[in-house]
Amino acid sequence: MLDIKFIRENKDKVKENIKKKFQDEKLPLVDEVVELDEKIRILKQKGDTLRQERNNTSDEIGALFREKKNDLANAKKDRVVEINKELVNIEDEENKLSACLKEKMMIIPQMIDDSVPIGKDDSENVEVERFGEPKVPSYEIPYHADICESLNGLDKESAGRTAGNGFYYLMGDIARLHEALIAYARDFMIDKGFTYCIPPFMIRSDVVTGVMSFAEMENMMYKIENEDLYLIGTSEHSMIGKFKGQLLDEKQLPIAMTSYSPCFRKEVGAHGLEERGLYRVHQFEKQEMIVLCQKEEAMEWYNKMWQYTVELFRNLDVPVRQLECCSGDLADLKVKSCDIEAWSPRQKTYFEVGSCSTLGDAQARRLGIRMKTENGNQYVSTLNNTVVASPRGLIAVIENNYQEDGSILIPKVLQPYMGGKEKIEKE
Repeated sequence: MLDIKFIRENKDKVKENIKKKFQDEKLPLVDEVVELDEKIRILKQKGDTLRQERNNTSDEIGALFREKKNDLANAKKDRVVEINKELVNIEDEENKLSACLKEKMMIIPQMIDDSVPIGKDDSENVEVERFGEPKVPSYEIPYHADICESLNGLDKESAGRTAGNGFYYLMGDIARLHEALIAYARDFMIDKGFTYCIPPFMIRSDVVTGVMSFAEMENMMYKIENEDLYLIGTSEHSMIGKFKGQLLDEKQLPIAMTSYSPCFRKEVGAHGLEERGLYRVHQFEKQEMIVLCQKEEAMEWYNKMWQYTVELFRNLDVPVRQLECCSGDLADLKVKSCDIEAWSPRQKTYFEVGSCSTLGDAQARRLGIRMKTENGNQYVSTLNNTVVASPRGLIAVIENNYQEDGSILIPKVLQPYMGGKEKIEKE
């Protein structure tokens, strides 16, 4: 959510930013919020004037009674009653307009960084850099679900009977490889100096609306019936929510945390669910990282964070690339974002395994997260990045380490988490 003062003083810039995101239907909101803000400020001014008059009149009433001028004093008391009624009406109107203003401001997108490429959707994202040499072996690599099933590691049919489409059973060494990947990612981030955390897996609605846009919430979140609770779609949400309403000391920053959680997503929209495989499912596990910092440090942290994901996948012998997200592919709260994509030797292309974003003070404004500085209280900047999400990370490891005999080589960094096992083979 932008600062209303910024919108008031930079209407044209805000409108241009909306155009860059190809959301022209939101352009009228800018003038609407400025008009609402003007009405609210007029009401506040009128209220302040009336309150001052009430205070002065109250002082006069006491003096008049002491002077035995009771009729005049009672007339003044009647005026105080009138003022109180006017103030109630003004405050009611002010609350209604303020609620309307906030609702509209929540829809206006965050100002994107000047470096963000302009494009309508993810098809216009820009490849920035590749890491590792993508290879295609001379032998055929089967579909990842078929590989897992051949190793007795996947059962989607039973999961369909148990929970429906979009769920799965992982078993045996495949399940163990999945957990090894998450455990390695945890220790990798701890070694980078991040504080490990296991957060709540459900969050309240005021946290949901604080960390994401309404459109994202509708397409992603599962609501708990008859409860003000949602299952998290990513642990970033509950991690940022940890600081809701807090006034932090400037010396506490930066705060860098890494979290584990299961994640739950509706996957509503054009992509849909994957019938056989594990790429797009309702439930997965994730190691995440978040940072709260000062505005001036945000871009430095952004570059550190996505590079950590690159380093982790290269340690797993998986080639990756960084894609800069274009303006039309940025969620409304994001200032700048990039995807990390892993190489698929089966498809001979890359697929998304993580996303890194800096959100400026958008989440902090919505959630009231500030820091105390010598120059007064200021909103912090927030960032988040996927360390690894599995099964997607699992798919990347399986495909890039699949052998002609149907076995999977276990990356060296994961072997300690698999009891020293070096290979997953057919029984």
